[in-house]
Amino acid sequence: MKTIHWLKYVAVASVLMLVLSGCAGGANPNPSANSAGAAQGSGGAAAPGGELSFALATSPDTLDPHRSGLAVAVRVIRTIYDSLVVQLPDGTIKPWLATEWTVSPDGKSYTFKLRQDVKFHDGTPFNAEAVKFNYDRIIDPQTKASNALALIRPYQSSEVIDEYTIKLNLETPSAAFLGNLSQALLGIVSPTAAKKYGDEFGKHPVGSGPFTFVKWNENADIQVAKNPEYRWAPEIVENKGQASLDAIAFKIVPEEATRIGSVQSGQVLAAETVPPQNVLALKSDPKTQLIQVNTVGLPYTLFFNQRRAPWNEVKARQAVQYAVDVDAIVKTLYLGTYPRAWSALTPGIFGYDASLENTLKPDLAKANKLLDELGWAKGADGIREKDGKKLTLHYVDGSPNREKRNDIAVMIQQQLKQVGIAVEVEITKDTATVVYKNGAHDLYGNSQVNSDPDALRNFYHTQDPKATKLTIAGVSDPQLDEWLEQGTVELDASKRKDIYKKVQHYLIDNAVILPIYVFPYTVAASKNVKGLKFDSLGYPLFNDVTVVK
Repeated sequence: MKTIHWLKYVAVASVLMLVLSGCAGGANPNPSANSAGAAQGSGGAAAPGGELSFALATSPDTLDPHRSGLAVAVRVIRTIYDSLVVQLPDGTIKPWLATEWTVSPDGKSYTFKLRQDVKFHDGTPFNAEAVKFNYDRIIDPQTKASNALALIRPYQSSEVIDEYTIKLNLETPSAAFLGNLSQALLGIVSPTAAKKYGDEFGKHPVGSGPFTFVKWNENADIQVAKNPEYRWAPEIVENKGQASLDAIAFKIVPEEATRIGSVQSGQVLAAETVPPQNVLALKSDPKTQLIQVNTVGLPYTLFFNQRRAPWNEVKARQAVQYAVDVDAIVKTLYLGTYPRAWSALTPGIFGYDASLENTLKPDLAKANKLLDELGWAKGADGIREKDGKKLTLHYVDGSPNREKRNDIAVMIQQQLKQVGIAVEVEITKDTATVVYKNGAHDLYGNSQVNSDPDALRNFYHTQDPKATKLTIAGVSDPQLDEWLEQGTVELDASKRKDIYKKVQHYLIDNAVILPIYVFPYTVAASKNVKGLKFDSLGYPLFNDVTVVK
């Protein structure tokens, strides 16, 4: 691969960006090294073939990578689709569907040479036209792309040089772009299938990955089968050819006790998102192994909606910030298995500012003083009032109760009552409408797995009036916008790190958010399962999985 000065910068920056966090108790900071190992005491030998049953905590929204907005969907999406490049655990970028690439001196165009032996599951050949179709599809407003649209920014257009050479043109240089191309949500879909199924493509997914889609039984399971033609796996897995497994059945089991109990009883071979109260018991279970990796990106964070009064006032937000005891919430609900978050970024991602750790402590006296200054006086029932209105915070959260997030809402409701704030908790299955369409929330929590701090721009930059959905926080500040824009294009790693430190401090100092926890992705599996690995973001990879017979 030809290397030039700008590409060298990207490679070095990528290494820095994706060193995985080692802060979580019991979590392995290197996911590829944390795989399901030899079965202890199984008495059998791993053999090719068979089916892996893998229980998911929630249902995917769609299996169209360009339209999905859920991390749970990526568990399945990664089995069906390949990407142009792969990111290794040390952050370096290696070939996958692309064999080599060069970057222009100004960093605004990438030219990729592509593999010539790849076919999609429907027989469509993979080539430069397919890549152009995919990336143009993501930026087409009719696609209504979700997280993929933010990941591909600042992509502008493609030029097909020849059948297996493509040039991607960017509006501006981007230190995040090459790493983002490795993410599953920028996976390459079959142009033939995408055109054929249109809006229904997410129910009929076709990629070039190690597994082919079989069927999706709504709220029950998603089934994929081995792609017998597969022989272009990336460097991150050992098995470069077809998968060892014949099939995977992703079971959708939202109820925690049922999901974990199904592993212990042998009904399924593996289950994700182990509840904190089950961790110790599973660690001592001779038939079960516990596999844990840290995720990187944006931690689970509560966002104030600054479009709604009085939360558009910094003192009101700071009062909540001082009244909420995050340590008590995390220790009570997660029993030491989830680390507390202190910033808008997780530890381990490029630019994370560790100086924010242990800086913000609960202070009810300060919270009360700030609310007094704003003219909110406590009424006879202890709830503050002003101009005949109660001080009410509308807290919206999703259903089902993923990672005990509904319980966080209840604890915050109790904590804020101490300073005279009434919290109305709304649990809904339709957060897309309530939060992203109507903005009918004062506080809402979310997280995002991501490889680069450029992800902050999608959450905190002033809302584009043409955007199809609202940003969660609704923050608008020219200074913050300037930093976020600089962070995308800055080529000096040290200067870029300083920019993101300023952003993180701004978000805490102005109480734009309440960071809550960093999520460790935890899988409980039978000790008969071997070879389960994870990519650089903590998503499972099934290429090397075998099951002891």
